[in-house]
Amino acid sequence: MAKNDLKNAKILLTGGHGFLGQAVYDALLKNGVQKKNIFRPRSKELDLREKENCSRAVKGMDIVINLAANVGGIGYNQKFPGSLFYDNAMITINMIEQARVAGVKKFVQVGTICAYPKIPPHIPFREEDLWMGYPEETNAPYGLAKKNGIVQLEAYKMQYGFNSINPMLVNLYGPRDNFDPNHSHVIPALIKRFVEAKEKNLKEVVVWGTGKASREFLYVDDAAEAIVLATLKHNDPKPVNIGSSFEIKIKDLVEIIARQTGYKGKIVYDKTKPDGQPRRKLDTSKAKKYFGFKSKTSFENGLRKTIEWYLENRKNN
Repeated sequence: MAKNDLKNAKILLTGGHGFLGQAVYDALLKNGVQKKNIFRPRSKELDLREKENCSRAVKGMDIVINLAANVGGIGYNQKFPGSLFYDNAMITINMIEQARVAGVKKFVQVGTICAYPKIPPHIPFREEDLWMGYPEETNAPYGLAKKNGIVQLEAYKMQYGFNSINPMLVNLYGPRDNFDPNHSHVIPALIKRFVEAKEKNLKEVVVWGTGKASREFLYVDDAAEAIVLATLKHNDPKPVNIGSSFEIKIKDLVEIIARQTGYKGKIVYDKTKPDGQPRRKLDTSKAKKYFGFKSKTSFENGLRKTIEWYLENRKNN
């Protein structure tokens, strides 16, 4: 797809008002797409678990970038596994099918690292490892629901010639993240906890797990750039990893956040709580090869921007 084709395309951006969606929206505008050509329905307007609403959403669209999802951190995953599986499976299946029926020219299904096996055969994770085991238990309902999309897109390519891509995102962070403790992922949850602990002069902060697990994190604006690059340059439904190639142990992450927020009290690890997947790090060589993506934002700089945004906007979080 040429850049001029993207500029003139009518684009459906589901989840377009969310954390990643807003960043993708901004990236599309930077690439010359006109605001009037980007449709961003809210879930209260169109419940995309319903086939009829998906059909309405995709009508007349050239490109669909599907970011709509029900997501949360470990606690949320443990509390609502059934909802996570059903909601994400139905959104994925219905959106892809209705886009095919409507003649959409390109479908961008954004996948997740949660689809990988709990202990894959290779670290960094390779795309070929996706089917080599069951996902980590707390992530499985969400990861497997999204994994359906991989099978569906590859099947639709074979039977219908349906054009699609499946960028697989590692854990994201950045400004505008969800800091609600009932839904937040590890970085916003820790930022909120340490900021409040500093302000209340708490002597200690309790962190879930042992701190030994490791994670790869990608700044949200970098993720948005990768999605737009893939939309422009890639045409294959097979999954492609999108990450930063930077891995950090939770213990080290906690210490950086404590330092950047100015908290100087004691950090206690609650080892009765789950660590989640032991390690998460992606092999991102295919993203660089296929569409020239390499992350730009250093972790500490991205974390600093995220903390600054939270301090300025927390009344709304």
